[in-house]
Amino acid sequence: MVLKEIPAENIARPLSRNEVIGLLFRLTIFGTVTYFTIKWMVDAIDPTRKQKIEAQKQAEKLMKQIGVKNVKLSEYEMSIAAHLVDPLTMQITWNDIAGLDEVISELKDTVILPVQKRHLFHNSRLLQPPKGVLLYGPPGCGKTLIAKATAKEAGFRFINLQPSTLTDKWYGESQKLAAAVFSLAIKLQPSIIFVDEIDSFLRSRSSTDHEATAMMKAQFMSLWDGLDTDYNCQVIVMGATNRPQDLDSAILRRMPTRFHINQPTLRQRKDILKLILENENVDEAIDFNNIAKETDGFSGSDLREMCRDAALLCVCCFGFVHIFIEEDVIRPIQKDDLLKAIEKMKKSKNAGAPASLIHAALD
Repeated sequence: MVLKEIPAENIARPLSRNEVIGLLFRLTIFGTVTYFTIKWMVDAIDPTRKQKIEAQKQAEKLMKQIGVKNVKLSEYEMSIAAHLVDPLTMQITWNDIAGLDEVISELKDTVILPVQKRHLFHNSRLLQPPKGVLLYGPPGCGKTLIAKATAKEAGFRFINLQPSTLTDKWYGESQKLAAAVFSLAIKLQPSIIFVDEIDSFLRSRSSTDHEATAMMKAQFMSLWDGLDTDYNCQVIVMGATNRPQDLDSAILRRMPTRFHINQPTLRQRKDILKLILENENVDEAIDFNNIAKETDGFSGSDLREMCRDAALLCVCCFGFVHIFIEEDVIRPIQKDDLLKAIEKMKKSKNAGAPASLIHAALD
């Protein structure tokens, strides 16, 4: 009935130019509104949107600090770039590490020199820098300090990779983030990808692993040293752990350069004590050799905390003496302060679990 009321010539008549333009204009507006509405809804649903925006701002700031210009980064690379560390801002140098002279010397020869003097080794395949470096040993013995000092002294771009950075609720996103780690490192090379407590991230694979975790590990290892890996790439993966026996055998194969950072010996403890107390007000009568003998089994971290406790004893005495003497002077650290701090630290260590790793075989 309705069609009969419309003149036949109006149905068969083609659209005029203005009508076509108007129709296209309306369709364009409708499509644009629909696109931005859907995009707004997806962004509103995404719980990580704020973190992504903050990560992008942090990444742009860090890229400017380290002097990287005219480098285009993808969305995933921006997320990883938020964990960049500027070597110039690091406060740790080789001089801040005592008792590990042999490890430092070997690191300089095997890792730093082949990168800094690349023109001397470009014709040799045997003298190229290693793809992976593993620092393993008991907690508190300087593994992370060595990694920081390596990046500082060598001037490498330093990516402090955390396992949580590579996890995502969307299927397949973790593999893309793992790929972004290496694509970013290649763009910024020479660079170090540092993974602290690497055993929690790349532990031995098993049939019970979640599919997403297994795929992420496979992607990480493939890009690290796989079929498409560039031989001339100046990217080093450095890991630190106190449980090397938990690492996957394929990961250990990719980390041929390994340094065992064990608990300090008597001589090393003496050197560490001297370094910690170098700029402190210390009684000249203190015999560091005797103090080092009393600290058998202490790690570098334990020695630092012990010296801090001894310094706090001087502060406590200052509060008591200040009642009778108006001078604002804190007395020097004395032998008795160190001995009291040693006893306190021994009680604290005995209350906890014993060190789980002193010597560990990797093969």
